Order: sequence, then C-alpha cells, then structure tokens
Amino acid sequence: MDRLMDIPSSAELKRVVVVGGGFAGLNFCKRLKDERFQIVLLDKTNHHNFQPLLYQVATAGVEPSSISFPFRSLFAGRKNFHIRMCEVLETDAETQEVKTSIGRLHYDYLVIATGCDTNYFGNKALEENTMALKTTAEALYNRNHILESFERAVDTDDMQEREKLLTFVVVGGGATGVELAGALAEMRRFVLRKDYPDLDVDKMRIILVDGKDRLLYSFKPKSSREAEEYLRYRGVELKQKTRVLGYENEVLRLSNEEIPTANVFWTAGVIANSMGGFSSDMYGHGNRLIVDEFNRVGGYKNVFALGDTALMKQKDWPDGHPQVAQPAMQQADNCADNILAMENGEALKPFKYHDRGSMATIGRNHAVVETKGLVFGGFLGWLVWLVIHLMNIVGFKNRLLIFIDWVWSYFTHNSNLRIVVRPLIKGDRLYRLMKAQEQIREQKYKKTDNS
Repeated sequence: MDRLMDIPSSAELKRVVVVGGGFAGLNFCKRLKDERFQIVLLDKTNHHNFQPLLYQVATAGVEPSSISFPFRSLFAGRKNFHIRMCEVLETDAETQEVKTSIGRLHYDYLVIATGCDTNYFGNKALEENTMALKTTAEALYNRNHILESFERAVDTDDMQEREKLLTFVVVGGGATGVELAGALAEMRRFVLRKDYPDLDVDKMRIILVDGKDRLLYSFKPKSSREAEEYLRYRGVELKQKTRVLGYENEVLRLSNEEIPTANVFWTAGVIANSMGGFSSDMYGHGNRLIVDEFNRVGGYKNVFALGDTALMKQKDWPDGHPQVAQPAMQQADNCADNILAMENGEALKPFKYHDRGSMATIGRNHAVVETKGLVFGGFLGWLVWLVIHLMNIVGFKNRLLIFIDWVWSYFTHNSNLRIVVRPLIKGDRLYRLMKAQEQIREQKYKKTDNS
C-alpha cells in the first residue's frame, strides 16, 4: 500500500516507530516516556500476551484474557502515543520509512521487536499438521483440539481410532515442551478420571520427543535429570536422541519408529520474525538481525533490533543471548535510555546482559530453578516459579485472576475453562452444517403450521 499512514504530524517531535508489542516492544514503550518523542506502536494483534503461560491456556489452566493485555488499555492516557494494528512488510532505512499493510510511515528512530515464531525447518507437512504455541490464538486452538480429542475418544467404538485420539506427542525438550508435557500429565491424573469416567485413563499416552540426549539442554545437568525423573514418574514416555521425519495422515514418523496420533505439538525450535528491507549479510543464524553492542542494525545510527530478533555476539554470549523474556526486556530498557541519551548529546551505554537464571515447571508442586549459582527444584522451586510468574504478569487484576485460578484448581482439581469454543467463520464446514440444521428446523415448523 502506497498511501501514508494516518498518524498526526510530529514536526516538533521525534517519531519513534516500534514494530512488535512483545516483551521487548512493550518494555521499550513503557520506558521511553519523554515528551519530546511521538511513539507509534505497530503490531499484527491488538494485545500483548504473556508467552510463558500459554501452555496453561492450552491445557485449560488459566483464562486467555488473564495473560493477554490490550495495548490500548496499557497505554491509555499516554500523550503522543499511537497504536495501529497492521502487518509491517519492510523498511527503507535510507528514506527512513516502514511499509505496512495500511500505509507508509516515516520515522526518526526505528525499533524492531518482532519476536520469533515456530521453526519447522522447512517441513511444510509439520507446519500444516502440528500444533504450535506462540500466540493466544494458537493456545485456544490447542485447547479446543485437546478437549475435542477427549470428546471424540469417548464417542468412538473403534479402538485404533481411540488410541490415536488419546496419544499426545510433544516434540521439543526445552522449557515449553517440558511444561506442556507435565501439564498434560496433570490433566490425565486429575481431569480424565473425573470428566470422562467412560474412558480408561491408562490408555492416554503422553510422549515427549527430543533430538538431544537430555531435556532442558540449556539448563544444568542436575535440572535435566530432575525433570526427566519427574516426568517419567508421572507416566510421560521420553524418546531422546530421536529425530522427527514427518507427520501425515495422523502418523508421526520418527527416526526409529512410527506413532499413530491425532495430537502433535511442535515446540522444537524458533526462528526470528525479522522484517524485510535489509541485505542478506545483515542476518545471522536463526534469521536474527546482527546488531552491535548498542542494538543498532547494520551500522545505522537510528535503527535498532531487540530481543528474539537481535543477534548480539559478546564474549560471554558468542552465539547471541537466549531468546527468552529477560534479555528482551533488558535490551529494551537499555535501548530506550540510549535513544534519550542521543537526543541529549550523551554517550551511549553498551548492553550487558544480567542473567537472572532460568526456571521451568514440570508438574503440580514441582519445578526446577537456577538462579545466582543456586540449583534447586521440587515444591520450593514450584513456589518460586509461581511468585516470579505472578510478579511479571501485567496489572494487579490479572495477577489476582490467575492466582485465584491456580488456588481453585490446586484444591479442587476443577476448572470451568474446559469448554470448546470454535471461531465461527462464514463459509466453513461448521457454519454450513449449522445453516443446514436451521433449514431442517424451518421445514419442520412449516409442516407443523400447515397441518
């Protein structure tokens, strides 16, 4: 689209365009409050989601609205702050413009915080047939799929079909994969027996597939062992040093066997959502934009990349920083301070990552935590995990809602969230079926009236 985006003129203000409202983009916008700037936030959705808890939405543990925060509510009342929902196509760093699905926009500073997406390593069948877990929409889709699998399993008398419906495979042994497998094990333990008494709980298989020789490979070996032991204790089958070759016709092909399953979750890799407009030599591995110690891209003084989409190689991080929330948030704060310093004619501060540790929950009352040289797990780790995640949720109301959900589920093993809510799309199979049923009812009423 060649028209200009409808944003108020900022002749007397420096315009900062922020692409992406994830952890990096959100923190940057919160940090840069100087009245000399006009900030324009561009994102494909109208909300920020707290990705670390998406797996709990997928397994009906928390409400999606509890971890999804509308940008317009977060920045209500901010002077010279504008939000547009659109897709950013590319940038022209020479003319200082971004091209989007709703028009072009000039910038004085550009901050690219586009995050990352699921990496299928070029396998289209995996992309089309497996379930990812990066957005609220994907989490809701997964919740529907899991619950529909239970409903279909209780309704079929075909034992092979039931076995496929009750087989859940998680591909990827990182934190997301481990947390999802643990949550599915909790569903089997507390939900299936109560909600579906006609089903044999022991028939539900949960399989975690990973190409490495230990889970949580970025964690210390002690944490990996604890996660593996706990998941096995909860009946999760671990298939390590195993590659996935493909998934079609509800058969998952591994390097050493085939598994019939209707449920495959893909958490095995990520790839940066770096936007177009840069030469190929500006990208590093994982499609990440190469940046200097100030997060600047390609030698440009006013173009920055943050978080998952930025590749900053430093002595302690030769392959770049981890693609998790903490580096993104810290880079955002540093970048906002540096842009303010540029306007004030002050020296820029190079980014230094302060690693505050890692954690992953692997089930009810159990998590692994690594922080400040300490490595521990079990119930204490789980409590620390709860507190840290609640502290990082945006807004008191959301923290309270999630806390209430967790306490209620903890003591009752019950949830009102186990409902299937399909999006209604005119023209799709479900919509046509509903219309056909309405026509049948109308014909019945007409016959009744005529008689």
